[in-house]
Amino acid sequence: MSTYFPKQGEIARKWYVVDASGKTLGRLASQVARILMGKENPQYTPFLDTGDHVVIIHAEKVKTTGLKAEQKTYQHYTGYPGGLRTEEFRKRFARKPELVVEDAIERMLPKTKMGKQMMTKLNVYRGDKHPHQAQKPQVKVLA
Repeated sequence: MSTYFPKQGEIARKWYVVDASGKTLGRLASQVARILMGKENPQYTPFLDTGDHVVIIHAEKVKTTGLKAEQKTYQHYTGYPGGLRTEEFRKRFARKPELVVEDAIERMLPKTKMGKQMMTKLNVYRGDKHPHQAQKPQVKVLA
């Protein structure tokens, strides 16, 4: 008896819509990361991308707990001398809340080529309008 592994053509990907209004950023990110990885599917395999597509709406209504809104900073290094760039959470969230949600989810996925492939199945939008009605996404209620 051998272990069954799903082939790439056998993986049926579903589309889900998640409403982020009133949700805590970290809890939302961890639950969406599980869906993108495919851990919700019975055919989950660690070395295959068996995850589903996720559309997140109302990214501007996500909340944080504690003092994260005042103390959290995002950093990246450009690669040049003196190229450390920092941005406060408040400023980034006011400028582009979709980026804050994407960043939180991306940091919970594997740091590999497969993790980058999983991120392509994520779409985050401000407001309730999104261009994915043709895929007939199901509403996913997260706990």
